[in-house]
Amino acid sequence: MMAKSVVWLLGLAPILWAGIRFATDGLGANPIEEALHLAGRWALVLLLTGLSVTPLRRISGWNRIIKVRRLLGLFAFFYACLHLLIYLGLDQGFAWSFIVEDVVERPFITVGAGAFLLLVPLAVTSTKGWIRRLGRRWQRLHRLVYLAATLGALHFYWKVKADTFWPLVAAMVLAGLLLARVPWRRLRRTKG
Repeated sequence: MMAKSVVWLLGLAPILWAGIRFATDGLGANPIEEALHLAGRWALVLLLTGLSVTPLRRISGWNRIIKVRRLLGLFAFFYACLHLLIYLGLDQGFAWSFIVEDVVERPFITVGAGAFLLLVPLAVTSTKGWIRRLGRRWQRLHRLVYLAATLGALHFYWKVKADTFWPLVAAMVLAGLLLARVPWRRLRRTKG
């Protein structure tokens, strides 16, 4: 399917671009911080892109696009893992006492950790086997993505110090995607 190929290209492009920038000393004065931010931004972008699949399918009638949603979610989780690993290993040097202190004392890290923890069961249960095993409970579990995306957008907003343009764009996109789901739920209830 062409759409899956596009998602693979979209999903791998940021890490390839970061690798090229790293090899050419293009990550700036603080390459660890730049890599950390790059991974975090792409985790949120891909998470929001995954959330846009259902509204886009409903608006366009292009039902086959639903097949890329899981791949988008897994790429979002990949970049969230990368973001976390860069923070834990490269930024903090696995100094657990400092990491715990950071999580407790810095609200943006606390909500970021919360967003990541919510994504873990979603990624683990993204296989066909888990979908079958959980049945209807799978859908309920995967609604946690809305809370994870909200916490991710809040993490991004609280992290920036002055330039809130992109965090606000992410929050507005998320709000639009959440609002796009409201009428569809009501229509389904009235038909049933």
